[in-house]
Amino acid sequence: MTKFFISTAIDYPSEKPHLGHCLEKIQADVLARYKRFQRFDVHFSIGTDDHGLKIQRYAQKANKKPQEFVDEMSEYFKELWKLLNISNDDFIRTTEKRHEKVVQEIIKKIYEKGDIYKGKYKGLYCVDCESYYLPKDLEGNLCPVHHKPAETIEEETYFFRMSKYQKQLIEHIEKNKNFIIPESKRNEIFNRLKEPLQDLSISRATVKWGIPFPLDKKLSLFVWIDALINYLTTINYPNEKFKKFWPADVHVIGKDIPWHHSVIWGSLLLSLGLPLPKTIFVHGFITVSGQKMSKSLGNVIDPFELVKKYSSASSPQVGTDAVRYFLLREIPSTEDGDFTYEKFEGRYNADLASGLGNLVARVITLGAKLKTQNVNLKTTTQNLKLKKETDNAWKRYKKTLEEFKFNESLIIIWELISFCDKYIEKERPWEKSDKQQLTINNLLLTINNIAEMLKPFLPETSEKILNQIKNKKSEPLFPRLK
Repeated sequence: MTKFFISTAIDYPSEKPHLGHCLEKIQADVLARYKRFQRFDVHFSIGTDDHGLKIQRYAQKANKKPQEFVDEMSEYFKELWKLLNISNDDFIRTTEKRHEKVVQEIIKKIYEKGDIYKGKYKGLYCVDCESYYLPKDLEGNLCPVHHKPAETIEEETYFFRMSKYQKQLIEHIEKNKNFIIPESKRNEIFNRLKEPLQDLSISRATVKWGIPFPLDKKLSLFVWIDALINYLTTINYPNEKFKKFWPADVHVIGKDIPWHHSVIWGSLLLSLGLPLPKTIFVHGFITVSGQKMSKSLGNVIDPFELVKKYSSASSPQVGTDAVRYFLLREIPSTEDGDFTYEKFEGRYNADLASGLGNLVARVITLGAKLKTQNVNLKTTTQNLKLKKETDNAWKRYKKTLEEFKFNESLIIIWELISFCDKYIEKERPWEKSDKQQLTINNLLLTINNIAEMLKPFLPETSEKILNQIKNKKSEPLFPRLK
Protein backbone atom coordinates (compact mmCIF):
# COMPACT_ATOMS: atom_id res chain seq x y z
CA MET A 1 0.00 0.00 0.00
CA THR A 2 1.40 3.42 -1.00
CA LYS A 3 2.01 5.80 1.91
CA PHE A 4 0.82 9.40 2.23
CA PHE A 5 2.01 11.63 5.08
CA ILE A 6 0.22 14.94 5.51
CA SER A 7 0.61 17.40 8.37
CA THR A 8 -0.61 20.82 9.37
CA ALA A 9 1.38 23.35 11.34
CA ILE A 10 0.90 22.75 15.06
CA ASP A 11 -1.17 25.48 16.70
CA TYR A 12 0.09 27.88 19.33
CA PRO A 13 -2.31 27.46 22.31
CA SER A 14 -1.84 30.89 23.89
CA GLU A 15 -5.55 31.59 23.36
CA LYS A 16 -8.66 29.61 22.40
CA PRO A 17 -8.90 28.70 18.70
CA HIS A 18 -10.76 31.00 16.30
CA LEU A 19 -12.14 30.51 12.79
CA GLY A 20 -8.72 31.26 11.25
CA HIS A 21 -7.35 28.03 12.76
CA CYS A 22 -10.01 25.94 11.00
CA LEU A 23 -9.23 26.48 7.32
CA GLU A 24 -5.87 24.68 7.42
CA LYS A 25 -7.18 21.64 9.30
CA ILE A 26 -10.21 21.27 7.03
CA GLN A 27 -8.07 21.57 3.86
CA ALA A 28 -5.66 18.92 5.15
CA ASP A 29 -8.56 16.70 6.21
CA VAL A 30 -9.97 16.77 2.67
CA LEU A 31 -6.62 15.56 1.29
CA ALA A 32 -6.23 12.87 3.98
CA ARG A 33 -9.75 11.54 3.37
CA TYR A 34 -9.28 11.66 -0.41
CA LYS A 35 -6.05 9.67 -0.19
CA ARG A 36 -7.69 7.07 2.06
CA PHE A 37 -10.48 6.89 -0.51
CA GLN A 38 -7.74 6.07 -3.06
CA ARG A 39 -6.49 3.32 -0.72
CA PHE A 40 -3.30 5.07 0.39
CA ASP A 41 -1.89 4.28 3.83
CA VAL A 42 -2.33 7.76 5.36
CA HIS A 43 -0.69 9.38 8.36
CA PHE A 44 -2.30 12.73 9.16
CA SER A 45 -0.84 14.75 12.03
CA ILE A 46 -1.91 17.92 13.82
CA GLY A 47 -1.15 19.22 17.32
CA THR A 48 -0.08 22.09 19.56
CA ASP A 49 3.19 23.97 19.93
CA ASP A 50 3.27 24.24 23.73
CA HIS A 51 6.55 26.05 24.47
CA GLY A 52 7.97 29.56 24.15
CA LEU A 53 8.12 33.03 25.68
CA LYS A 54 4.59 33.92 24.57
CA ILE A 55 3.14 30.89 26.39
CA GLN A 56 5.31 31.70 29.42
CA ARG A 57 3.85 35.23 29.56
CA TYR A 58 0.25 34.18 28.90
CA ALA A 59 0.48 31.55 31.68
CA GLN A 60 1.78 34.20 34.10
CA LYS A 61 -1.09 36.49 33.09
CA ALA A 62 -3.57 33.66 33.82
CA ASN A 63 -1.82 32.99 37.14
CA LYS A 64 -1.08 29.41 36.08
CA LYS A 65 2.00 27.26 35.62
CA PRO A 66 2.89 26.92 31.91
CA GLN A 67 2.18 23.16 31.84
CA GLU A 68 -1.21 23.62 33.50
CA PHE A 69 -1.99 26.47 31.09
CA VAL A 70 -1.13 24.54 27.89
CA ASP A 71 -2.88 21.38 29.14
CA GLU A 72 -6.07 23.40 29.48
CA MET A 73 -5.72 25.33 26.20
CA SER A 74 -4.76 22.28 24.17
CA GLU A 75 -8.07 20.62 25.07
CA TYR A 76 -10.00 23.41 23.29
CA PHE A 77 -8.12 22.60 20.07
CA LYS A 78 -8.76 18.85 20.44
CA GLU A 79 -12.48 19.49 21.02
CA LEU A 80 -12.70 21.77 18.00
CA TRP A 81 -11.10 19.26 15.63
CA LYS A 82 -13.49 16.59 16.89
CA LEU A 83 -16.43 18.96 16.31
CA LEU A 84 -15.23 19.72 12.75
CA ASN A 85 -14.83 16.00 12.00
CA ILE A 86 -11.05 16.20 11.41
CA SER A 87 -9.75 12.67 10.79
CA ASN A 88 -6.22 13.10 12.16
CA ASP A 89 -4.20 10.00 13.08
CA ASP A 90 -2.12 11.81 15.67
CA PHE A 91 -2.42 14.89 17.87
CA ILE A 92 1.08 15.74 18.96
CA ARG A 93 2.06 18.12 21.72
CA THR A 94 5.60 19.42 22.05
CA THR A 95 5.49 18.90 25.83
CA GLU A 96 5.24 15.12 25.37
CA LYS A 97 8.20 12.95 26.44
CA ARG A 98 8.30 11.20 23.06
CA HIS A 99 8.88 14.57 21.40
CA GLU A 100 11.57 15.76 23.81
CA LYS A 101 13.45 12.50 23.24
CA VAL A 102 13.45 12.98 19.44
CA VAL A 103 14.44 16.66 19.74
CA GLN A 104 17.41 15.85 21.99
CA GLU A 105 18.57 13.13 19.61
CA ILE A 106 18.36 15.39 16.55
CA ILE A 107 20.20 18.34 18.14
CA LYS A 108 23.01 15.99 19.19
CA LYS A 109 23.26 14.59 15.63
CA ILE A 110 23.46 18.08 14.13
CA TYR A 111 26.09 19.10 16.72
CA GLU A 112 28.18 15.99 16.01
CA LYS A 113 28.11 16.92 12.34
CA GLY A 114 29.72 20.27 13.23
CA ASP A 115 26.65 22.32 12.34
CA ILE A 116 26.19 23.92 15.80
CA TYR A 117 28.61 26.42 17.37
CA LYS A 118 28.60 28.88 20.29
CA GLY A 119 28.50 32.67 19.91
CA LYS A 120 26.72 35.89 20.94
CA TYR A 121 23.62 37.33 19.38
CA LYS A 122 21.89 40.69 19.57
CA GLY A 123 18.74 41.16 17.60
CA LEU A 124 15.16 42.38 17.31
CA TYR A 125 12.72 39.76 18.55
CA CYS A 126 8.95 39.40 18.09
CA VAL A 127 7.53 37.45 21.02
CA ASP A 128 4.32 36.56 19.13
CA CYS A 129 6.30 35.14 16.17
CA GLU A 130 8.99 33.71 18.49
CA SER A 131 11.44 34.91 15.81
CA TYR A 132 14.26 37.39 15.31
CA TYR A 133 13.96 40.00 12.55
CA LEU A 134 16.56 42.05 10.70
CA PRO A 135 15.89 45.84 10.93
CA LYS A 136 15.12 45.95 7.17
CA ASP A 137 12.36 43.36 7.60
CA LEU A 138 10.48 45.39 10.21
CA GLU A 139 7.85 48.01 9.45
CA GLY A 140 9.05 50.98 11.52
CA ASN A 141 10.31 48.70 14.32
CA LEU A 142 7.01 46.78 14.20
CA CYS A 143 6.74 43.07 13.43
CA PRO A 144 5.40 42.74 9.83
CA VAL A 145 2.98 39.98 10.94
CA HIS A 146 1.69 41.10 14.35
CA HIS A 147 2.37 44.86 14.05
CA LYS A 148 3.79 44.98 17.56
CA PRO A 149 7.16 46.52 18.58
CA ALA A 150 10.13 44.18 18.32
CA GLU A 151 12.17 43.73 21.52
CA THR A 152 15.96 44.05 21.50
CA ILE A 153 17.47 40.89 22.98
CA GLU A 154 21.17 40.20 23.52
CA GLU A 155 22.36 36.83 24.76
CA GLU A 156 24.98 34.12 24.53
CA THR A 157 23.66 31.54 22.16
CA TYR A 158 24.31 28.50 20.04
CA PHE A 159 24.05 28.92 16.28
CA PHE A 160 22.99 26.46 13.60
CA ARG A 161 25.06 26.74 10.38
CA MET A 162 22.06 27.46 8.18
CA SER A 163 24.22 29.44 5.73
CA LYS A 164 26.00 26.18 4.82
CA TYR A 165 22.82 24.91 3.10
CA GLN A 166 21.86 28.00 1.11
CA LYS A 167 23.13 26.70 -2.23
CA GLN A 168 21.43 23.29 -1.77
CA LEU A 169 18.14 24.95 -0.89
CA ILE A 170 18.27 27.20 -3.97
CA GLU A 171 19.01 24.20 -6.19
CA HIS A 172 16.16 22.21 -4.62
CA ILE A 173 13.64 25.02 -5.17
CA GLU A 174 14.82 25.44 -8.78
CA LYS A 175 14.48 21.72 -9.55
CA ASN A 176 11.20 21.08 -7.70
CA LYS A 177 8.43 23.32 -9.00
CA ASN A 178 5.90 21.92 -6.51
CA PHE A 179 8.14 22.21 -3.45
CA ILE A 180 6.30 25.39 -2.44
CA ILE A 181 2.72 26.04 -3.62
CA PRO A 182 1.53 28.59 -4.74
CA GLU A 183 4.15 29.92 -7.14
CA SER A 184 3.97 33.40 -5.58
CA LYS A 185 5.23 31.97 -2.26
CA ARG A 186 7.87 29.92 -4.05
CA ASN A 187 9.13 33.09 -5.75
CA GLU A 188 9.09 34.97 -2.45
CA ILE A 189 11.34 32.40 -0.76
CA PHE A 190 13.53 32.10 -3.82
CA ASN A 191 14.10 35.87 -3.90
CA ARG A 192 14.93 36.01 -0.20
CA LEU A 193 17.54 33.30 -0.73
CA LYS A 194 19.37 35.53 -3.23
CA GLU A 195 20.68 37.46 -0.20
CA PRO A 196 23.31 35.84 2.07
CA LEU A 197 21.64 33.42 4.48
CA GLN A 198 22.44 34.09 8.15
CA ASP A 199 23.22 31.35 10.65
CA LEU A 200 20.35 30.79 13.06
CA SER A 201 20.38 31.32 16.83
CA ILE A 202 18.81 28.13 18.21
CA SER A 203 19.10 28.52 22.00
CA ARG A 204 17.48 30.97 24.42
CA ALA A 205 18.74 32.19 27.81
CA THR A 206 15.69 34.37 28.50
CA VAL A 207 13.04 31.72 27.78
CA LYS A 208 12.56 29.27 30.64
CA TRP A 209 9.53 27.45 29.23
CA GLY A 210 11.04 25.19 26.59
CA ILE A 211 12.95 21.98 26.00
CA PRO A 212 16.35 22.20 27.77
CA PHE A 213 19.09 22.76 25.20
CA PRO A 214 20.99 19.44 25.01
CA LEU A 215 24.45 21.07 25.01
CA ASP A 216 23.77 23.47 27.89
CA LYS A 217 20.83 22.81 30.25
CA LYS A 218 20.83 26.46 31.46
CA LEU A 219 19.43 27.36 28.02
CA SER A 220 16.24 26.34 26.25
CA LEU A 221 15.87 25.34 22.61
CA PHE A 222 14.51 27.95 20.18
CA VAL A 223 10.80 27.15 20.02
CA TRP A 224 10.69 26.99 16.20
CA ILE A 225 13.31 24.21 16.10
CA ASP A 226 11.34 22.36 18.77
CA ALA A 227 8.09 22.83 16.82
CA LEU A 228 9.36 21.80 13.38
CA ILE A 229 10.78 18.53 14.69
CA ASN A 230 7.22 17.43 15.55
CA TYR A 231 6.95 16.22 11.94
CA LEU A 232 9.53 13.55 12.74
CA THR A 233 8.22 12.73 16.23
CA THR A 234 4.73 11.98 14.92
CA ILE A 235 6.09 9.19 12.69
CA ASN A 236 8.33 7.79 15.44
CA TYR A 237 11.77 8.92 14.20
CA PRO A 238 14.13 7.11 13.61
CA ASN A 239 12.20 3.82 13.66
CA GLU A 240 10.19 1.75 11.16
CA LYS A 241 7.20 4.09 10.89
CA PHE A 242 9.55 6.97 10.10
CA LYS A 243 11.30 4.91 7.41
CA LYS A 244 7.93 4.16 5.86
CA PHE A 245 6.39 7.66 5.93
CA TRP A 246 9.27 10.12 5.47
CA PRO A 247 9.51 12.36 3.46
CA ALA A 248 6.26 14.16 4.20
CA ASP A 249 4.05 14.36 1.11
CA VAL A 250 2.41 17.64 2.13
CA HIS A 251 2.95 20.18 4.91
CA VAL A 252 -0.18 22.39 4.98
CA ILE A 253 0.70 25.78 6.52
CA GLY A 254 -0.33 29.45 6.72
CA LYS A 255 1.15 32.23 4.59
CA ASP A 256 3.17 33.70 7.49
CA ILE A 257 5.44 30.67 7.96
CA PRO A 258 6.74 29.33 4.58
CA TRP A 259 10.27 30.60 5.40
CA HIS A 260 10.36 28.51 8.57
CA HIS A 261 9.15 25.41 6.73
CA SER A 262 11.21 25.71 3.56
CA VAL A 263 14.48 27.31 4.74
CA ILE A 264 14.87 26.61 8.48
CA TRP A 265 13.26 23.16 8.34
CA GLY A 266 14.87 22.43 4.97
CA SER A 267 18.34 23.27 6.34
CA LEU A 268 17.85 21.08 9.42
CA LEU A 269 16.79 18.15 7.24
CA LEU A 270 19.78 18.63 4.92
CA SER A 271 22.06 18.67 7.97
CA LEU A 272 20.50 15.36 9.09
CA GLY A 273 20.94 13.93 5.58
CA LEU A 274 17.17 13.51 5.16
CA PRO A 275 15.07 14.26 2.06
CA LEU A 276 12.97 17.43 2.09
CA PRO A 277 9.14 17.38 2.16
CA LYS A 278 7.66 16.86 -1.29
CA THR A 279 5.29 19.85 -1.05
CA ILE A 280 4.74 22.80 1.27
CA PHE A 281 1.20 23.98 0.55
CA VAL A 282 0.52 27.55 1.72
CA HIS A 283 -3.01 28.82 2.34
CA GLY A 284 -4.21 32.37 2.95
CA PHE A 285 -5.84 34.06 5.94
CA ILE A 286 -9.48 34.65 6.84
CA THR A 287 -10.69 38.20 7.34
CA VAL A 288 -14.05 39.26 8.80
CA SER A 289 -15.91 41.89 6.77
CA GLY A 290 -12.58 42.77 5.16
CA GLN A 291 -10.71 43.23 8.45
CA LYS A 292 -8.19 41.07 10.29
CA MET A 293 -9.70 39.17 13.21
CA SER A 294 -8.69 40.82 16.48
CA LYS A 295 -9.97 41.13 20.04
CA SER A 296 -9.68 44.90 19.93
CA LEU A 297 -12.07 45.05 16.94
CA GLY A 298 -14.36 42.53 18.62
CA ASN A 299 -14.70 40.54 15.39
CA VAL A 300 -13.15 37.20 16.38
CA ILE A 301 -15.39 34.37 15.14
CA ASP A 302 -15.71 31.52 17.64
CA PRO A 303 -15.95 28.29 15.57
CA PHE A 304 -17.70 26.42 18.40
CA GLU A 305 -20.48 29.01 18.37
CA LEU A 306 -20.60 29.10 14.57
CA VAL A 307 -21.17 25.33 14.32
CA LYS A 308 -23.74 25.46 17.12
CA LYS A 309 -25.65 28.34 15.48
CA TYR A 310 -26.28 26.33 12.29
CA SER A 311 -26.84 22.91 13.89
CA SER A 312 -30.05 21.42 15.22
CA ALA A 313 -30.75 18.78 17.87
CA SER A 314 -31.92 16.33 15.20
CA SER A 315 -29.02 17.12 12.81
CA PRO A 316 -25.90 18.11 14.78
CA GLN A 317 -23.67 17.53 11.73
CA VAL A 318 -25.43 20.25 9.71
CA GLY A 319 -23.40 23.06 11.32
CA THR A 320 -20.14 21.13 10.96
CA ASP A 321 -20.58 20.42 7.26
CA ALA A 322 -21.91 23.94 6.61
CA VAL A 323 -18.74 25.45 8.11
CA ARG A 324 -16.54 22.99 6.20
CA TYR A 325 -18.37 23.81 2.97
CA PHE A 326 -18.17 27.58 3.36
CA LEU A 327 -14.42 27.64 4.07
CA LEU A 328 -13.61 25.23 1.23
CA ARG A 329 -15.96 26.77 -1.36
CA GLU A 330 -15.83 30.48 -0.58
CA ILE A 331 -12.06 30.81 -0.15
CA PRO A 332 -9.69 30.01 -3.06
CA SER A 333 -7.27 27.56 -1.47
CA THR A 334 -4.09 29.68 -1.67
CA GLU A 335 -5.66 33.11 -1.22
CA ASP A 336 -7.15 35.18 1.58
CA GLY A 337 -10.90 34.92 2.05
CA ASP A 338 -13.53 36.93 3.83
CA PHE A 339 -16.18 35.75 6.29
CA THR A 340 -19.48 37.49 6.97
CA TYR A 341 -22.69 35.93 8.27
CA GLU A 342 -24.45 37.23 5.15
CA LYS A 343 -22.02 35.37 2.87
CA PHE A 344 -22.23 32.25 5.02
CA GLU A 345 -26.02 32.16 5.03
CA GLY A 346 -26.14 33.00 1.32
CA ARG A 347 -23.94 30.00 0.49
CA TYR A 348 -25.87 27.80 2.91
CA ASN A 349 -29.28 28.55 1.42
CA ALA A 350 -28.26 28.66 -2.24
CA ASP A 351 -25.80 25.75 -2.39
CA LEU A 352 -26.63 23.42 0.49
CA ALA A 353 -30.36 23.84 1.18
CA SER A 354 -31.55 24.65 -2.38
CA GLY A 355 -28.84 23.13 -4.56
CA LEU A 356 -27.76 19.84 -3.02
CA GLY A 357 -30.59 19.42 -0.51
CA ASN A 358 -33.36 20.11 -2.98
CA LEU A 359 -32.02 17.73 -5.63
CA VAL A 360 -31.58 14.83 -3.20
CA ALA A 361 -35.03 15.40 -1.67
CA ARG A 362 -36.76 15.51 -5.10
CA VAL A 363 -35.11 12.34 -6.39
CA ILE A 364 -35.46 10.29 -3.19
CA THR A 365 -39.13 11.29 -2.88
CA LEU A 366 -39.82 10.30 -6.51
CA GLY A 367 -37.96 7.03 -6.01
CA ALA A 368 -39.97 6.23 -2.86
CA LYS A 369 -43.30 7.02 -4.59
CA LEU A 370 -42.45 4.71 -7.47
CA LYS A 371 -41.14 2.07 -5.06
CA THR A 372 -37.92 1.99 -7.08
CA GLN A 373 -35.99 -1.16 -6.41
CA ASN A 374 -32.57 -0.67 -4.82
CA VAL A 375 -30.35 0.23 -7.72
CA ASN A 376 -27.08 -1.62 -8.17
CA LEU A 377 -24.97 1.44 -7.46
CA LYS A 378 -21.99 -0.01 -9.30
CA THR A 379 -24.00 -0.06 -12.51
CA THR A 380 -23.20 2.76 -14.89
CA THR A 381 -26.08 5.03 -15.76
CA GLN A 382 -27.78 4.19 -19.06
CA ASN A 383 -28.35 7.77 -20.11
CA LEU A 384 -25.30 8.61 -22.22
CA LYS A 385 -25.48 12.35 -21.63
CA LEU A 386 -25.66 11.90 -17.86
CA LYS A 387 -22.89 9.27 -17.95
CA LYS A 388 -20.63 11.54 -19.99
CA GLU A 389 -21.30 14.45 -17.62
CA THR A 390 -20.56 12.29 -14.54
CA ASP A 391 -17.38 10.78 -16.00
CA ASN A 392 -16.13 14.22 -17.00
CA ALA A 393 -16.91 15.57 -13.52
CA TRP A 394 -14.89 12.76 -11.89
CA LYS A 395 -11.93 13.42 -14.16
CA ARG A 396 -11.89 17.18 -13.45
CA TYR A 397 -12.62 16.60 -9.74
CA LYS A 398 -9.55 14.35 -9.33
CA LYS A 399 -7.32 16.79 -11.20
CA THR A 400 -8.36 19.78 -9.06
CA LEU A 401 -7.91 17.81 -5.83
CA GLU A 402 -4.41 16.74 -6.84
CA GLU A 403 -3.69 20.45 -7.41
CA PHE A 404 -5.17 21.44 -3.98
CA LYS A 405 -7.89 23.52 -5.68
CA PHE A 406 -10.65 22.63 -3.23
CA ASN A 407 -13.04 25.39 -4.25
CA GLU A 408 -12.80 24.27 -7.90
CA SER A 409 -13.53 20.64 -6.91
CA LEU A 410 -16.72 21.81 -5.22
CA ILE A 411 -17.69 23.96 -8.22
CA ILE A 412 -17.44 20.81 -10.37
CA ILE A 413 -19.74 18.87 -8.00
CA TRP A 414 -22.28 21.67 -8.01
CA GLU A 415 -22.17 21.84 -11.82
CA LEU A 416 -23.18 18.17 -11.81
CA ILE A 417 -26.01 19.00 -9.37
CA SER A 418 -27.16 21.75 -11.75
CA PHE A 419 -27.00 19.34 -14.69
CA CYS A 420 -29.24 16.91 -12.79
CA ASP A 421 -31.77 19.70 -12.14
CA LYS A 422 -31.91 20.42 -15.89
CA TYR A 423 -32.21 16.68 -16.64
CA ILE A 424 -35.21 16.48 -14.27
CA GLU A 425 -36.93 19.45 -15.92
CA LYS A 426 -36.37 17.93 -19.35
CA GLU A 427 -37.39 14.34 -18.52
CA ARG A 428 -40.25 15.25 -16.09
CA PRO A 429 -40.00 11.98 -14.07
CA TRP A 430 -43.08 12.87 -11.95
CA GLU A 431 -45.21 12.15 -15.07
CA LYS A 432 -45.97 8.55 -15.97
CA SER A 433 -44.08 7.32 -19.04
CA ASP A 434 -42.16 4.33 -20.39
CA LYS A 435 -38.86 5.85 -19.25
CA GLN A 436 -40.02 7.17 -15.86
CA GLN A 437 -38.36 4.33 -13.88
CA LEU A 438 -35.17 4.55 -15.93
CA THR A 439 -34.94 8.32 -15.45
CA ILE A 440 -35.18 7.98 -11.66
CA ASN A 441 -32.64 5.15 -11.66
CA ASN A 442 -30.26 7.36 -13.66
CA LEU A 443 -30.70 10.18 -11.17
CA LEU A 444 -30.17 7.88 -8.17
CA LEU A 445 -26.93 6.65 -9.71
CA THR A 446 -25.76 10.21 -10.37
CA ILE A 447 -26.63 11.31 -6.83
CA ASN A 448 -24.67 8.33 -5.58
CA ASN A 449 -21.66 9.65 -7.52
CA ILE A 450 -22.20 13.13 -6.05
CA ALA A 451 -22.25 11.62 -2.54
CA GLU A 452 -18.98 9.77 -3.24
CA MET A 453 -17.35 13.01 -4.46
CA LEU A 454 -18.55 14.79 -1.31
CA LYS A 455 -16.95 12.23 1.04
CA PRO A 456 -13.70 14.15 1.63
CA PHE A 457 -15.48 17.52 1.90
CA LEU A 458 -18.76 16.86 3.75
CA PRO A 459 -18.33 13.36 5.21
CA GLU A 460 -21.51 13.30 7.33
CA THR A 461 -23.68 14.69 4.53
CA SER A 462 -22.24 12.17 2.08
CA GLU A 463 -23.13 9.31 4.45
CA LYS A 464 -26.61 10.72 4.91
CA ILE A 465 -27.22 10.83 1.12
CA LEU A 466 -25.99 7.26 0.64
CA ASN A 467 -28.31 6.06 3.43
CA GLN A 468 -31.28 7.90 1.88
CA ILE A 469 -30.58 6.28 -1.49
CA LYS A 470 -30.47 2.87 0.19
CA ASN A 471 -33.57 3.35 2.37
CA LYS A 472 -35.59 5.53 -0.07
CA LYS A 473 -36.47 7.78 2.85
CA SER A 474 -36.08 11.51 2.29
CA GLU A 475 -34.95 13.73 5.18
CA PRO A 476 -33.81 17.35 4.87
CA LEU A 477 -30.02 17.58 4.55
CA PHE A 478 -29.78 21.29 5.28
CA PRO A 479 -32.98 22.92 6.60
CA ARG A 480 -33.45 26.26 4.90
CA LEU A 481 -32.49 29.35 6.94
CA LYS A 482 -35.14 32.03 7.25
